[in-house]
Amino acid sequence: MAEPLWQPSPEAIETTRLAALMRRLERRHGIELPDYAALHAWSLAHPDAFWTQLWDDADIIAERRGERVLERPDAMPGAHWFPDARLNVAENLLRRRDAHPALIARDERGRRRELSHAQLYRSVAALAAALQELGVGPGDRVAGIVPNGEHAVIAMLAATSLGAIWSSCSPDFGVQGVLDRFGQIGPRVLIAADGYTWHGKAIDIRPRLAEIAGAIDGLARVVVYPFLDDAPELGDIPGAVAWDDVLDHDATEIAFAALPFDHPLYLLYSSGTTGTPKAILHSAGGTLLQHLKEHRLHTDIGPGDVLFYYTTCGWMMWNWLVSGLASGATLVLFDGAPFAPSPDALWAMAEREGVTVFGTSARYLAACEKQGLRPGRDHDLSALRAVLSTGSALSHASFDYVYRDIKADLMLASISGGTDIVSCFALGCPIRPVHRGQIQCRGLAMAVDVFDDDGRPLRGDKGELVCTRPFPSMPLGFWNDPGGERYHDAYFSTFPGVWAHGDYAEITPEDGLIIHGRSDAVLNPGGVRIGTAEIYRQVEKVEEVLESLCIGQEWRDDIRVVLFVRLRPGLSLDDALRERIRETIRANATPRHVPTKILQVEDLPRTLSGKLVELAVRHVVHGRPVRNRDALANPEALSLFEDLPELRK
Repeated sequence: MAEPLWQPSPEAIETTRLAALMRRLERRHGIELPDYAALHAWSLAHPDAFWTQLWDDADIIAERRGERVLERPDAMPGAHWFPDARLNVAENLLRRRDAHPALIARDERGRRRELSHAQLYRSVAALAAALQELGVGPGDRVAGIVPNGEHAVIAMLAATSLGAIWSSCSPDFGVQGVLDRFGQIGPRVLIAADGYTWHGKAIDIRPRLAEIAGAIDGLARVVVYPFLDDAPELGDIPGAVAWDDVLDHDATEIAFAALPFDHPLYLLYSSGTTGTPKAILHSAGGTLLQHLKEHRLHTDIGPGDVLFYYTTCGWMMWNWLVSGLASGATLVLFDGAPFAPSPDALWAMAEREGVTVFGTSARYLAACEKQGLRPGRDHDLSALRAVLSTGSALSHASFDYVYRDIKADLMLASISGGTDIVSCFALGCPIRPVHRGQIQCRGLAMAVDVFDDDGRPLRGDKGELVCTRPFPSMPLGFWNDPGGERYHDAYFSTFPGVWAHGDYAEITPEDGLIIHGRSDAVLNPGGVRIGTAEIYRQVEKVEEVLESLCIGQEWRDDIRVVLFVRLRPGLSLDDALRERIRETIRANATPRHVPTKILQVEDLPRTLSGKLVELAVRHVVHGRPVRNRDALANPEALSLFEDLPELRK
């Protein structure tokens, strides 16, 4: 067994909500739960009792819960959770009505806005009444082109309080990117900012809004709020009305619509880098229950916490973040570039706001280390007790960086799930140690496993990440997929009756999890499967390299590994640096991981949520079309990979 980087003290363990749950279950059921492994096993064996206990402990507000917990428990897909329940998610997120801060919204321009729980409730009440007057009701879609600030949260809560379905994207999406998403779902109302800022530059999106509004059938209103300008002109936008005019409403109470557990709450989208994004429909009850579990038990979040996650409104982590209101936490929202106006902007903000749980991406932590930031030395992070990371696999070096240069005593939770389930399969665990390079645990009541190609469980080797039993946050399906064929093909065609997530993973001897990359990006030189994350972990150790992207190139009846690197400004890739990269990979992985070709590029293409797009690069290298460039934040970067002479020999 590996030595842990961090181990919670026995005293700290006993104060966690997870430990308290274990003690309650022991008393109620006459069982012994000595550790997390025992609790996880019990939750899989008794899903009805586990989810009912969570419902009770979270004091979920509902018109009724009903006695039935799970219908068709052997159906994947097709299981139904709490079929008799009626509830409203917004009501649970707005349970506090006091003067304590609910939202703190900040941006790269240095502006700060704060709303108490009482103020948030009143703002939601006013917008909900206005939306109702516009005819919005259960099942209607309300969409947002919104920066990550208080307006986005108010709009989502107002829409879902009425039973409408909320769907959002960030304002940096181009016209076609928005239409590829919202054009599918036909929103009745669009909520939008007049613009946003990025690295100090103000970008006015009103011309885009005019084009988008004119192209969506059935759109009744576009509600625009000021982010750049105190009173933006809206005359060119069809059906536009100012936010302040809409909120000029005397409603002070919300008539929350009590709806079934499986009533749709969110429409989220796949990355769409190889085709039109899939619109994934998520249930109200499943999302709420799963987020409560992940917040309260896996992250130990409660009313005293200040929760921050660096995200846009186009990434599922925004939905995850906002659910923190249901646990009574104060949310810190930030919009803008993470290193603006200074490289340590987010850490300075964490110090000022007393952030207790700091969430970000693996890429951000790697970039902090490359820039030489030492947040623990330069900022008072005494309130900080957990750092969360997702978006891609967190490298071993980043684990070391967090404990060396951020804080030695905290839970570093590398978490993994996705838009597909609006939650996580693997998470942090406040009663378990943190091991270098590993996700601490598989989620409670989640039958997560790793299968070989024949559908047999694997230990000590890499394979497909799967979930073998139903869970509440499974999607309701895809939009405009009435027979469910596309939904079935996406997740259940690889192993019948089993959710195949598309990650290449490994369960460790410590019962942790390592994600080695996406299955569809796995390299296969000489018939040996290699996860791209295994290579990235080693390349990150090379000081000159800022980031890298790896593909498998079809070459002479085999696959050869090609590595593209982006170097620090002013540096050029020479033979000496190539050899050092190769030696680093060879020494810490295997000879099969060593790239045949290493090429320098000025930029790497990524999605609007910041994920590198290996498949799109592979398509370009092989001369195949990339069908949806609008899904990329920097589609122009793809041209850097076209017809490269070095890859023709």
